[in-house]
Amino acid sequence: MFTGIVEELGEIVAVENLGDASRFQVRGPVVTEGARHGDSIAVNGVCLTVVDTGDGGFSADVMAETLDRSSLGALAVGSRVNLERPMALGGRLGGHLVQGHVDGTGTLIERKLSEHWEIVKISLPTELGRYVVEKGSITVDGISLTVVDAGPDYFTVSLIPTTLALTTLGVKQPGDPVNLEVDVLAKYVERLLAHGGADQDKKAIE
Repeated sequence: MFTGIVEELGEIVAVENLGDASRFQVRGPVVTEGARHGDSIAVNGVCLTVVDTGDGGFSADVMAETLDRSSLGALAVGSRVNLERPMALGGRLGGHLVQGHVDGTGTLIERKLSEHWEIVKISLPTELGRYVVEKGSITVDGISLTVVDAGPDYFTVSLIPTTLALTTLGVKQPGDPVNLEVDVLAKYVERLLAHGGADQDKKAIE
């Protein structure tokens, strides 16, 4: 489980084609410190398993399914990526509960400059629109953000200088893809309501 608070802006230093998968070599000395084989690290919001570490970086295998369903397939040598280690038990939940399971991809539509921040508009797959609400949480490339405006097929977020300086959203341009993960709590609520919620469960017990 992650929180969507990016720890480090890393870089893809090598991509190896494995046929039905790819192996990424990622530079990230902060998140690699203390990391071991089998640990999890979120790369642009996708939970990946560490294969090996060394020289301030780590390697991770990415299956075809992940490449197809996320924006990781568009990464190349030199691409910058948001990196985060899992939250330690008892740690502070600085963002919101993030699983590292991408629900879909969007496209950065436009950026509006302000004096101290930017408003960024991002396209949203229509099937995910019901999970996104004004002032709710959404994860964009692994970054926990608050929704400013929610439309049927788009949403906007406001980015402070820290987010612009320390994450990929500081350099993404219109047309660039981003990974999206909606708030898992919204999906649980929908599932419960679809099955009659707690009342139906109570009747089943009785």
